[in-house]
Amino acid sequence: MKKTAVLLFAALFAILACTAATAADAPFHIGIVTGTVSQSEDDLRGAELMLQKYGDVSNGGMIKHLTYPDNFMSEMETTISQIAGLADDPKMKVIVVNQAIPGTAEAFRRVKEKRKDILCFAGEAHEDPNVITSVADMAINADFVSRGYLIINTAKKLGCKTFVHISFPRHMSYETLGRRRAIMEQACKDMGIKFVFETAPDPTSDVGVAGAQQFILEKTPAWVNKYGKNTAFFCTNDAHTEPLLKQIAKYGGYFIEADLPSPLMGYPGAFGIDLTKEAGNWPVILKKVEKSVSDAGAKGRMGTWAYSYGYTNSAALAEFGKRITEGKAKLNSKKDLLSCYAEYTPGAKWNGQYYTDLGTGVTKKNMMLIYQDTYILGKGYMKATDVKVPEKYQKIKFSAGK
Repeated sequence: MKKTAVLLFAALFAILACTAATAADAPFHIGIVTGTVSQSEDDLRGAELMLQKYGDVSNGGMIKHLTYPDNFMSEMETTISQIAGLADDPKMKVIVVNQAIPGTAEAFRRVKEKRKDILCFAGEAHEDPNVITSVADMAINADFVSRGYLIINTAKKLGCKTFVHISFPRHMSYETLGRRRAIMEQACKDMGIKFVFETAPDPTSDVGVAGAQQFILEKTPAWVNKYGKNTAFFCTNDAHTEPLLKQIAKYGGYFIEADLPSPLMGYPGAFGIDLTKEAGNWPVILKKVEKSVSDAGAKGRMGTWAYSYGYTNSAALAEFGKRITEGKAKLNSKKDLLSCYAEYTPGAKWNGQYYTDLGTGVTKKNMMLIYQDTYILGKGYMKATDVKVPEKYQKIKFSAGK
């Protein structure tokens, strides 16, 4: 009898434990897909923050994190399958891809074929706005229109005489990047700054990340010598940033901000900064980066955003999806969206606008262009978010592959 009672008690305890665990499980899941540490560390760290905050699906939490291949252009089908596969989870309600590299639109299309109820968010969309907005519930891009003008405006304030734009054909075929380049070129002309375009290897090509970075290391000293120390340099690829910063600090020149600005974008590697203990504490990270840049003799010549754009995208879009699913936010509310960015960037000032198609004049409420104030290390905020961008820059077109 005692043995039977013990067995019954054990069975009852197991059932209660199982019920408690089930009750504790997240009511729905959010998938976050990012690049790896080598290609887009900040995006990945933002996903890790959400894992810490809301728990991993494997442990009953809310977040499922995946990384796509570094060579995503040649392994596109793998990436598409990874993203679309998240829809097989019956509890999946939100999918965030940051950065939304080529293939994301097709992946979202496959997700919607399986599950129309899943919210699909694209962080820093690489595909044409009309392509990604045809399937994404919300697409976010750094404001390539406003920043095309504002980066040049800041360079002018710092006394730069030349602006060197570094990129490659794949990036220049994107409307977002190609249009920004055209705006930068016109802004330079209007402000009396010489505009120069330099081509560098694509890190997703056969040379890889290492080969592309070596090219920048070798070419930057020659560029500074050719164009002068009052030259601002800008590159469209994350992998190019670290070697560019390293050489600018050593040989001269300016770096207003990265393509996707962050205190972690290139700075730790370029200046040998260990930020392990400061992980996630952006004000402390900024202060440490600022000191390292100043010690290297580049005070007042290099800038960033105080909070990482890539990091914030991963976190804010996941938060936005969570709030919508819980009925605490509305999908088409600019205010609700930007409040999610504010949640993870206390004290930072943001600005932004909905994307307007140049050809049709249609403003898309499912694509938001955003930017944060520029912070020049050793100098402070440049109040870029307060500068009014002249209307004419909103209408400048570009030629793909130029």
